Amino acid sequence: MAAVIVRRGLAGLSGAAFGAVAQVVLVVVVTRTYPAAEAGAFFTATALALMAAGIAKLDAGNGLIYFIARARSYDYRGISGYIRAAVLPCLVVAVAAGIVLFPRLGPAAGLLPVIVAADVLLAAGRGFGSVRPTVLLDGLLVPGGQLVLVSAAALAGAGGWWLLPAWAAPYVPVLVAAALWLRRRVEWTPYLPGTARDLWRHTAPRSLAGAIQAVFQRVDIVIVALLAGPAPAAVYTAATRVKVVGQLANQGLAQAVQAGLVRALADGERERARELYQAATAWLVVLTWPLWLAYAGLAPWLLRVFGPTYGAAAPIALVLAATMMVATACGMVDVVLTAAGHTGISLLNLLAAIACTVLLDLALIPAYGALGAVAGWSGGMLVKNLLPLWQLHRRYGLHPFGRHTLPALRGSLPRRAA
Repeated sequence: MAAVIVRRGLAGLSGAAFGAVAQVVLVVVVTRTYPAAEAGAFFTATALALMAAGIAKLDAGNGLIYFIARARSYDYRGISGYIRAAVLPCLVVAVAAGIVLFPRLGPAAGLLPVIVAADVLLAAGRGFGSVRPTVLLDGLLVPGGQLVLVSAAALAGAGGWWLLPAWAAPYVPVLVAAALWLRRRVEWTPYLPGTARDLWRHTAPRSLAGAIQAVFQRVDIVIVALLAGPAPAAVYTAATRVKVVGQLANQGLAQAVQAGLVRALADGERERARELYQAATAWLVVLTWPLWLAYAGLAPWLLRVFGPTYGAAAPIALVLAATMMVATACGMVDVVLTAAGHTGISLLNLLAAIACTVLLDLALIPAYGALGAVAGWSGGMLVKNLLPLWQLHRRYGLHPFGRHTLPALRGSLPRRAA
């Protein structure tokens, strides 16, 4: 089991590493090519697009992972119905979001349904235990394509209006490839009555939670732009862009173990769930803590890569690094909580986190600008991780570190657990 965790985790992390580097380089290209105000407007628009897509996904992808992983015992019969029941409502919401946001996003708003459908179909693939489509398409093709197309637009001297369609375009081939992969894997069967009811009864609490999570990840950029202007939003985006490394690393490991956690907790195998949780947390800390320590120490010099004036954002980097070290030490707490079926509790946790973020942002950004924004984000991030950590300890006795930690790092486990 350890070998599988490590292999799938490293596959997910390889895509996460490439995606993180590509996103950072993209920010460098934009900040070096355009004035801070124009760069900030672009970053704010991409944040709005990703927030809208995150809301429109309705967390249907995680719902599919839950049902597909549990369906292995009866050869995945009826799964095509679950996929249809998941995708259609998401498309309706995505189309509505595109119409509302067209004045702000322009032609890129028409690609919101493509972004949403691609994410849901890739999640379905992970439900079958395969992370390869996600790594290749979402981890490599999307960020790589965005970097190439946005850089080409910048080098051609295109105005900011053209940057957003260039950024959104790579999702089109991702959707096509994900659909073709599923078509080969899933037997297309007649729709079974009650499929949509079962799926959305489980997923509905997480739909709101997924929307809140999408807002939580990027609302700080939008609030900075609204309260302080697009130029400070560009500085804040540049100083905090490295946080995608931790987020993508967590996502890569979560994609590797999520289906296994669902099966372990559904079967009452608490020790196996503990093993998966602790192994993933150990690798997350080992792979990300050196990055955060290096970023905190080298921030005054590293931030100048974005432009001469960006070096003054070093205090933002210090707050970011310290917060991410605490968050990664908690492990994938929300993934474990939802795998156990506690979607309602996860929703309440996210509500508490985003309320903390927004309140701190409103109080601190007018006086401290980007530094106030990262303080607000930090407060929400701590609530988002420490609250479910306490809940897992109280309900299941699960801890991010324990007797499976060192064996996981050595790549081996006791005979009984393997």
